[in-house]
Amino acid sequence: MKLQVQGREAYAYTGGKRFDAALPVVVFIHGALNDHSVWTLLARYFAHHGRAVLAVDLPGHSRSAGPALPDVQALGGWINELLDAAGVASGESDSGRERQAPSVSLVGHSMGSLIALEAAAQRPARVARLALVGTAWPMKVSDALLSTSRERPRAAMAMVNAFAHSTTAAKPSYPGPGGWLHGGGMALMERLQDGYAETGNLFEHDFQVCDRYQGAPEAAAKVTAAGHVHSHLIVGAKDAMTPPKAAKQLAELLGARVQTLAAGHSLMTEAPEGMLNALKAALD
Repeated sequence: MKLQVQGREAYAYTGGKRFDAALPVVVFIHGALNDHSVWTLLARYFAHHGRAVLAVDLPGHSRSAGPALPDVQALGGWINELLDAAGVASGESDSGRERQAPSVSLVGHSMGSLIALEAAAQRPARVARLALVGTAWPMKVSDALLSTSRERPRAAMAMVNAFAHSTTAAKPSYPGPGGWLHGGGMALMERLQDGYAETGNLFEHDFQVCDRYQGAPEAAAKVTAAGHVHSHLIVGAKDAMTPPKAAKQLAELLGARVQTLAAGHSLMTEAPEGMLNALKAALD
């Protein structure tokens, strides 16, 4: 599905079903140097079980036009403008009409979890559920990784790809027999990096976005003050990038339920069935 957001073309995968803004909406927001494809299994499930799905490509990523936006706050605003463009109700009363019940669930992974939090804080009236996957706050990035991403991005991608998985020999699971989690993860990052090469270094940009974000306490306060947003964290027990202990502060700020899976940072591909069951519980 293609939309015009902030005067540029934006893409969202709808899970194989026509998008219907009258249904409860689930928005999937990917992490650094990823795109909508990391959500394929989850997007298809919810699209075929009574939800309208938007698995987005963030600006400058894959099918959405660039440039990449500078920070989490701008990206949160972009998500809300994309929902406006898709015809999703704001949840706010308008011209004397009754206030509409919140119907949007925001699901974000890693960098996308911060964006989901910020989007919910900016427009809490439309949000019913907030699911933050592989998350942490602060989401600091080491100086060594940032400098490597600047000077030797391919080496930095290999480092992140190794950190993202809890094992070097994952059993075949997703997308099916013959799937290679490490190879697929690396190929996706290389494609995104190469696709943005004429504009800049997308790897460095995305990790700087994560590293700089300081707005979680204020955003969480706005979300909890709304009184109706149910927050859930889904974390990997073996996550080396955003370990469960790094998510505790965010869980406390949101009063969130925490679900832990036996996986690393790449929960959607390493533990597909567990991730689906956890998200089904979070969005019920």
